[in-house]
Amino acid sequence: MTDLSIIPFGGVRENGKNMYAVTVNDEIFILDAGLKYPETDQLGVDVVVPDFEYLIKNSDKIAGVFLTHGHADAIGALPYFLQQVQAPIFGSQMTIELAKLAIKDQEALNTYDDYHIVNEKTEIVFGDVTVSFFNTTHSIPESLGIVLGTPYGQVVYTGDFKFDQTAKSYYQTDISRLVEVGKGKVLALLADAAGTGDNANSVNESKISDYILETFRDNKKKRIIVAAVASNVQRIQQVIDATVATKRQLVLSGNDIENVVRTAIRLRKLNLPIPESKLFVNLKNAKKLAPEETVILETGRMGEPVKHLNRMANGEDPYIRIGKDDLVFITTTPSTAMEGIVAKTRDMLFKQGADVKQISTDLRSSGHASRNDLQMMINVIQPEYFMPIQGEYRVMTTAKKAAEEVNISEDHILMAMKGDQFKWLEDHFELQDSFTIGETLIDGSGIGDIGNVVLRDRRILSEDGIFVSVVTIDRKKRQVVSKPKLTSRGFVYVKANRDLMKEASELTVKQIEDYLTNTKSFDWTELKNGVREVLSRYLFEQTRRRPMVMPVVMEVNQNRRPTAHKVAQSGTQTNKNQVVKKNKKEVSEKQVANKRPQNHAKNKPVTKVTEKS
Repeated sequence: MTDLSIIPFGGVRENGKNMYAVTVNDEIFILDAGLKYPETDQLGVDVVVPDFEYLIKNSDKIAGVFLTHGHADAIGALPYFLQQVQAPIFGSQMTIELAKLAIKDQEALNTYDDYHIVNEKTEIVFGDVTVSFFNTTHSIPESLGIVLGTPYGQVVYTGDFKFDQTAKSYYQTDISRLVEVGKGKVLALLADAAGTGDNANSVNESKISDYILETFRDNKKKRIIVAAVASNVQRIQQVIDATVATKRQLVLSGNDIENVVRTAIRLRKLNLPIPESKLFVNLKNAKKLAPEETVILETGRMGEPVKHLNRMANGEDPYIRIGKDDLVFITTTPSTAMEGIVAKTRDMLFKQGADVKQISTDLRSSGHASRNDLQMMINVIQPEYFMPIQGEYRVMTTAKKAAEEVNISEDHILMAMKGDQFKWLEDHFELQDSFTIGETLIDGSGIGDIGNVVLRDRRILSEDGIFVSVVTIDRKKRQVVSKPKLTSRGFVYVKANRDLMKEASELTVKQIEDYLTNTKSFDWTELKNGVREVLSRYLFEQTRRRPMVMPVVMEVNQNRRPTAHKVAQSGTQTNKNQVVKKNKKEVSEKQVANKRPQNHAKNKPVTKVTEKS
């Protein structure tokens, strides 16, 4: 009997972080390995990736990671996943090149080179499973859907897709191939639902090209700053075309966008109407250009443009100062988590005197399937079961309703959660043996060292600040040697609150003296917790705020030299050897030392790799 199951590790009930595992017998096929950008309450976090614990434990079963396209929501988790499980990677040429860029800064992966380029004609046989591909339309060239042919039928994963009859080469959906897939038995369709929340169809890309060119022409006397996702190659092509048509020159701002543009040019996925030397200008030389000659194409870390644009609006960019002669053109549709930041950024840009235009306010621009697109995909593929993916629950619900309208019964629609395991039992899928899958927070070079406690402390610091009380005691004489030194950050202005600080100082002394006088068994933690409780209660009564209170107690020893006894945030003791921020070298060495048994699919021979004629 065939053991077939589907497990989402991300991409369901959330926007981004696509990662799905299909198990057939003893082999696991991973579909995409993406990240998502943090929610507003995940303070200081750079990105969020799936929890890989289950896959690490079953690393010897992994046949490979199969990528649909080169956006961060499909490849962004690779740098972190490959440090723990070095499975082979399969994807189109453009996708593989972007995957290489994604991991190039990870020292632990300097020697990794297990990449395999595939296309719509490729078939790969892994024992009982045949993996094949089909072209899809998305905002990046060479996007692919994936078909897993198993003894009991096919599992189809669309990745991000839409239908656009005006799409140019490298972006066209192969509908005839979809029809071919639909003629076979399709057990399950995992399809992009992100664009189904709005009943309106997306405008086609030819209209967006016209809109961008019209915007450039309407602002012929202004410098134009375009905010775009670095890996949205289609949008970059449209900006290049408009730049040349209006006789301007293009400045690339951001390492990510420069790397993507150079890669796309090398692979001939970007068409340059004029020579590079006449089109591109170095960022440092941008000031030499007149405003009406300049287009600045900007993005930020990991290709996300809005936060970098926010820094520009605050005057924090060393090269670009935004003013009244500028048009800021936001060509990305922000995620729900970023909408608040976009609104604040727009407000700051207007305060700087700039004009602001956002493509999503004028046009419904999306690289994801509309309701009609999804229904067309279902009708062509004819799956027995449908799993909506790539979207929050509200979006999955609209996709569910769209599927019911084309005769997919409710009990054949899998509204999955992360960790749900849907097993094929001869003639139907059934939810069995589910488990909890969390998420891993990435902050700087630290991987997984940020948890709920740290986020809670950051939230407290951001909302109510910190209050530090430093005092020296003589434990033998059981007395306070010097008055407390009080420091406040983000809580109150000290000079305007002298009475508050004086009373807090007296309460600290009284609490310590009472403890030293009355205790028989001295305990540092008990002493500091007492100080914290007294100060926290008093500060809340006076201000209705709850700052993080940190008592620091210094002890005078026999040689009259003070020894520090510190207490960490929220009562957690801090080990003097604990490292809060790891540098890249430390992370790499630890990961190498703690490597778990790895699976190399090249050691599990692929029996046949062919290209269909």
